[in-house]
Amino acid sequence: MKYAYPAVFHPEEEGGFSIWFPDIGKGATQGENIADGIFMAEDFLSLALYDIEEEKKVPPSVSSAETIITDGGDFVTMIAADTETYRRKIENRLVKKTLNIPSWLNERAENANVNFSQTLQRALKEELKLQEK
Repeated sequence: MKYAYPAVFHPEEEGGFSIWFPDIGKGATQGENIADGIFMAEDFLSLALYDIEEEKKVPPSVSSAETIITDGGDFVTMIAADTETYRRKIENRLVKKTLNIPSWLNERAENANVNFSQTLQRALKEELKLQEK
């Protein structure tokens, strides 16, 4: 799923930013500068929403960025998260599967040095209409 939630960036005295999501309420993150903060906020939001999906809960409603009250110097910006991409990144462990194919097909594939695992993965992605990321 793709999401976008408002994040509050609070400048810290020693530099960098503290960043939190009022709608998510599961902690905070930080960044050394705005670019790093955006990167860290995307990662934090993706993990928080991934956890919510794994718990089979409904993600919180999204507040309008304009309605979020901030302290002086804070700013609010929308941060995007794609839990499908995040899920692929963290769940990319291999799972052993056993399958049966005709012996004549097995012989030809072995003679052609076909990588069975890669071929099956490619075919499954095509069948499920998944794009490589």
